[in-house]
Amino acid sequence: MKITPELDFYDLDGLLEEDERMVRDQVRSWVEDRLLPVVPRHWEEGTFPSDLIPEMGELGLFGPTVAEEYGGAGMNSVVYGLICQELERCDSGVRSFVSVQGSLVMYPIEAYGSEAQKREWLPKLARGEAIGCFGLTEPDFGSNPGGMLTRCRRDGDDWILDGRKMWITNGTVADVSVVWAKNEEGEVLGFLVEKDRPGFSAPEQKHKWSLRCSVTSELVLDEVRVPEANRLPGARGLRAPLSCLTQARYGIAWGAVGAMQACFQEALRYTSERMIFDRPLSSFQLTQDKLAEIGTEITKAQLLVWRLGRLKDAGVMRPEQVSMAKRNNVVQALQAARLCRALLGANGITLEYHSGRHACNLETVLTYEGTHEVHSLILGRAFTGQNAFA
Repeated sequence: MKITPELDFYDLDGLLEEDERMVRDQVRSWVEDRLLPVVPRHWEEGTFPSDLIPEMGELGLFGPTVAEEYGGAGMNSVVYGLICQELERCDSGVRSFVSVQGSLVMYPIEAYGSEAQKREWLPKLARGEAIGCFGLTEPDFGSNPGGMLTRCRRDGDDWILDGRKMWITNGTVADVSVVWAKNEEGEVLGFLVEKDRPGFSAPEQKHKWSLRCSVTSELVLDEVRVPEANRLPGARGLRAPLSCLTQARYGIAWGAVGAMQACFQEALRYTSERMIFDRPLSSFQLTQDKLAEIGTEITKAQLLVWRLGRLKDAGVMRPEQVSMAKRNNVVQALQAARLCRALLGANGITLEYHSGRHACNLETVLTYEGTHEVHSLILGRAFTGQNAFA
């Protein structure tokens, strides 16, 4: 039996439509030709390959599910998932860049924005001519976004925003920030804040050993004035930003599969070529046990996200189902990356190989968009009807 490079042990290809496979293969080819050769250098230097952003736009990687009338590709959610899978096969930071642009910036504008906001921003964001970020997390409020301290108050025809956001992907390079703040009644509202607004700044957070290809920032809002036209009219209450997180978590669940596949492929190739006591490392029982474990978890993760994507496209996907996929796939990807790095021996700590870089990146993916423990509580509430958060 021939196993394809991404380990399609249960022939998941047969469950995909022809156009879905075509997009996946196109993105995979671009990643291998254009992105993978430069990512180790960018990871080491702590920079993002920004020169490739126009090509990403041309490929339709930004907001692929956004309606065509607003510059999107109008593709289904399975295609979006496959795009995330192929990007994270290369690097979690690059997938994060694309995920934020599509799920956390373009999605809320399309779902909650005015017609004027959609016409102004979505085509530019889709082409990569404008970059966006999502300002929800605060220094002391990550898992509890409802406790946010950022405030907005009405002043005539304008709004005044005050507060700080932390761990914001793309913040320093963003042309527009989707910022969430509480009004005087405690209701959460969403605003589009352009980078040149007086009082707004986005210093980059340095010295990371994870997601080094991703720009991570703080957002500082010091009496930032924005017009009423910048408020997302359809976004009222915490449900709006949480719905955006559901979109992003969906893509993360798919992306983790790509990271697992990359590590497995690398470890399989390495152990097959590495000779130990005149035998391939892959011929030893302990090695085969590790490969069997990783291959099984990849297959389970593939089935999980494929079914999740079909539920999403049918309009019946529930947030709790996304939590299960994000929680399972990320922790399994992290464990797979660690095992594969160990199978590479001393070579595994060099950037000539990718499993160690994936392991470092996945430490962040495990934490953001809801920690592993938070998703455990979400599932616990779904199963028992009891809320353990309070």
